[in-house]
Amino acid sequence: MKLKIKKSDTVMVIAGNDKGKTGRVLEVYPDKMKILVEQVNVRVKHEKPNKSNQKGGIVHKELPIHYSNVQIIEGKDPVRIGIRKNSSGDKERYSRASGKII
Repeated sequence: MKLKIKKSDTVMVIAGNDKGKTGRVLEVYPDKMKILVEQVNVRVKHEKPNKSNQKGGIVHKELPIHYSNVQIIEGKDPVRIGIRKNSSGDKERYSRASGKII
């Protein structure tokens, strides 16, 4: 299934512990139907020392959330997204509230 949310979109969390937070999409995982959002769903992980983290210790990590728990922001409000074909036959994403192309 193809998701309507893409990398670098600005989204707002509409459900869960981080409800109301906004952030930029860093990664999209279409096979798992999850997205990684900046500064959302931050968890504490204990890591052993390794090449990338010489000391190890406690690390704060952003974990993916389900894409249905977020909506794209247009202006200040979250909006639903639709997909339609434009005059040249290409697909485009648009806001269902205003009809503007995103």
